[in-house]
Amino acid sequence: CFKFAMEDLDPRRMYRLIEFIRTLINNKTTVNTFLETTRWFLVLKLTIFEWRVPTLWCIINEYAKEMLDHPYKAVREYIAKVLSVSLSFNIKLPNGQSTRHPDTNRFIDAIRERLHQAIEIYEKKPLANICGEKIEIDQEARKALNFIEAVIRFHTHMFIWCLKPMKSAIVRLFPYLCELESIVPSENLTISRMHVAMTYLHTPILESLIEQLEHVCTSSKWHTRRVAMEFIQYMVFCNLFNARLYKKQLRELVFKCLFDEQFEVRSVASITLSGFYQCGYIQVNEEDFEYFSQMSKIKYFIKKDGKKIIITEKIIKRHGGVLGLCAIVLSSPYDILNYIPAALMLLCEHLHDPDLIQKSVKKALSEFRRTHHDSWHQHREKFTDDQLVIFDDVLISPNYYV
Repeated sequence: CFKFAMEDLDPRRMYRLIEFIRTLINNKTTVNTFLETTRWFLVLKLTIFEWRVPTLWCIINEYAKEMLDHPYKAVREYIAKVLSVSLSFNIKLPNGQSTRHPDTNRFIDAIRERLHQAIEIYEKKPLANICGEKIEIDQEARKALNFIEAVIRFHTHMFIWCLKPMKSAIVRLFPYLCELESIVPSENLTISRMHVAMTYLHTPILESLIEQLEHVCTSSKWHTRRVAMEFIQYMVFCNLFNARLYKKQLRELVFKCLFDEQFEVRSVASITLSGFYQCGYIQVNEEDFEYFSQMSKIKYFIKKDGKKIIITEKIIKRHGGVLGLCAIVLSSPYDILNYIPAALMLLCEHLHDPDLIQKSVKKALSEFRRTHHDSWHQHREKFTDDQLVIFDDVLISPNYYV
């Protein structure tokens, strides 16, 4: 009823109704979830006036930002929506002047500081303490988690509601969205990051974002490094033309993560590199092939008293080289490029390596076989007779299926 009463009307003629809805948020008594959500649902209906009530949006924004740690999830969802709407009309006009709406950069920077504190609290204090048969919830940790979840939802809604969502403050917030993967991994968090990747990124924003990615990839948390690698792939695919200027930086970053100490990070870096090769963002060249070939041949053990002692640092480098060769092989799913036969032969040599490397090789060979099966009668012409014999032997070998 309220929505239809206000639709297509001048807000100056509806000031009594608008003022009534505004006063709903001043009621600090929390009765139940239904009444709280109903209040914020009505406040959200003020969206119908869009940019025409800037003062009202400033008032609502100041109040709502203090309630991001509200105990009710349904209420936090509405608050996140209301906050994103209140910031959605903060744009710079053609004459260089800004609108009179709440400042997005200032707001997000303030949220970022609170988010940093919330992460520290949540990491230091366990959410639940078990005392005998009772489970006690730490209220401070609970509030921190509520705030974290609300910020994730707010960030997502920013890209749904805002006319110009990519601000410099969003880039500064991005490292925290990666760090949260090790604290509250969720589909909402992944979607929130993907909204950034799928946005058209202008040069200044793209430069800042790449700097942040370089910083994130030095994090001590491997979950953070892994999601940064996943993000790079989507960011480049969605901004292929304006990201070409930074292919040297991103290539170095992916190569660095290809030799990361954590297996999951190396695996995602290999997939990202394969994607870069496949879309033509980076070309497969002699230099890359030779580098991966050399790294894959690094001796990973020493013999002492007749026993093999595996050197962790060496096996990581060897695995990184193998994953680089896998990226070359998988970069051409429907054709055979120049380096693929030689890369396949090198991968076949690693089927007796330690488990970690074996699994990566078998996975790559299995994927290659699947994607080239239908046109194999044509593709096999790119191989020499000796290479075909070796490849066929590998595919029917019991070791391949173990």
